[in-house]
Amino acid sequence: MGTWDVGPFDNDTAADWCGGLDDAEPKERAEKVRAALAETAETVDYLDSDVADEAIAAAALVAAQCPGGAPVDSAYGPDEPLPDLTALRGLALQALDRVLTEPSEPLELWEETDEGPWHTEINRLREVLMPRP
Repeated sequence: MGTWDVGPFDNDTAADWCGGLDDAEPKERAEKVRAALAETAETVDYLDSDVADEAIAAAALVAAQCPGGAPVDSAYGPDEPLPDLTALRGLALQALDRVLTEPSEPLELWEETDEGPWHTEINRLREVLMPRP
C-alpha cells in the first residue's frame, strides 16, 4: 500500500475506492459509501488497513456534507457528484471509532505518531460527524 500523507484520500486504497465510486451508477454511490462504512463498523476481529482506508474515505465524504465539514478537494477523491449522504453520519462515526479501537492495523501503523497528524485528521472527522444538540 502506498501512503503519501495523512488525509482520508492520501493512499492507494482510498484513491482506488474513490475511482470505483466514480465508476458506479449514480443510484449505487450511496450504497457503496454505506457498505464501506458498515464493513469497518461491523468488524470485530483484526481490522485490515485496506478496509479501514475505504471507510475513512467514505466517512470524509459524509463529513463533507455536514455542517463544519471540509469540502473534498483532493485530486484522489471522487470526481462524480454524490447524493445526500448525511443519513450515514452515525454509521460514519461508528466506523471511525472502530478504526481507533484495537485490534486495528491503521492504528498500529500510525501508533508511532500518537496524537500526530493522522490522529488529528481522524478526530477532526469525528468531531464533524458527532451529533449536534
